[in-house]
Amino acid sequence: MNKSQKLSNHSILITQPERILFVDHAPALGGAEQNLLVRMQYLNRERWQPHLACVPGALANRAVMLGVPCHLVSLPPLRRSHRFWLDWYKNAQAIATLADELDAAILYANTVRAAMYVALAARLARRPFLWHMQDFWLSEAKPRRLWADNLLKKVLCQSAKQVIANSYAVAQTLPCSVKTAVRYYGIELDHFDPSLDGRPFREQYHIPFDVPLVGMVGRLRPWKGQTHFLHMAAQVKQQRPEARFVIVGGANFDIENDAYPQQLEALAHELGIAEQVIFTGMLEDVRPSLAAMDIFVHPGEPEPFGLVNVEAMAMAKPVVAFGHGALPEIVEDGKTGLLVSPGDIPALATAIISLLDNEERRQFLGHNGRTRAETHFTIQRAIQEFEEIFRGMRNEK
Repeated sequence: MNKSQKLSNHSILITQPERILFVDHAPALGGAEQNLLVRMQYLNRERWQPHLACVPGALANRAVMLGVPCHLVSLPPLRRSHRFWLDWYKNAQAIATLADELDAAILYANTVRAAMYVALAARLARRPFLWHMQDFWLSEAKPRRLWADNLLKKVLCQSAKQVIANSYAVAQTLPCSVKTAVRYYGIELDHFDPSLDGRPFREQYHIPFDVPLVGMVGRLRPWKGQTHFLHMAAQVKQQRPEARFVIVGGANFDIENDAYPQQLEALAHELGIAEQVIFTGMLEDVRPSLAAMDIFVHPGEPEPFGLVNVEAMAMAKPVVAFGHGALPEIVEDGKTGLLVSPGDIPALATAIISLLDNEERRQFLGHNGRTRAETHFTIQRAIQEFEEIFRGMRNEK
């Protein structure tokens, strides 16, 4: 073999894409999983080859449809498990073995439960661990024992070579600011057309074309703020009785014996707005509902990010929300929407009424929202920023 052939073969070797093993425990498609799918889809495949370790379910199925190699693993809950040590070690070892077989350059934990397993797997495989923290707490809701939450965050931070937070609001809850980078989600902007006709959605749900429609989108869980939305709607109805209100979302994680949807419908009757409120249930595509809305509302508890607000802005809809969590990082108060004091339902209703009374301002805020989505929240920008982190982790190896 001559010298030029050796150089040519060497060039082929160094240009092979490096494998990233993404790990996620959720069988269903929540926000973190939807964003993971988009990230894997848009990665530069000439530089990075995504692989996904997950449990059977919708996430695995969608990954396969995108051409992402999927490896089924077991990731059972560890909290309060009498099999904690056995499950933790056995399944972490399985991930470590998979990482070795793939020669994975990075082990990427997309959820907290995944991070618990990957932290150990990365140590066993002696490979770098990237923890993507996308919530304020390690549990679904605020824990009763904050000290335990903080302690485990410290352990995961120490185990990770790099930590990514999906907002500065989340980053502030982590005890490892030096190794934490904030990277926002990105959307496929060309999928959101502000000129999309909202009349078919209105027709489907018997909403007159000539009445204002105020809406929200989110899983039917208490912290998403559907009860706040209903109380707001009752107050708006007093001044704008022709207005209609739509709640888009369902309990898509199959929570057994979930009474919350029925409680919401009962509350709508109690407030005297059952005729004005539409519950659509879970929709595969929320864009038609956004197109039909005049105002988008985010009335929930603090969000670690809140991608649906970006989607609403991409559809050129003004956003009215409580100004806490990551919302001030997304919505520019007075420019792309209106932010009010957290929990202040009368202020929320007043802000909405002010926009219903001023179509020109609605259009101004909606136009600015679209522009902000174009400049700050595209998937192309997000992928570029994520790949910078991947390159940094590899260069520091």
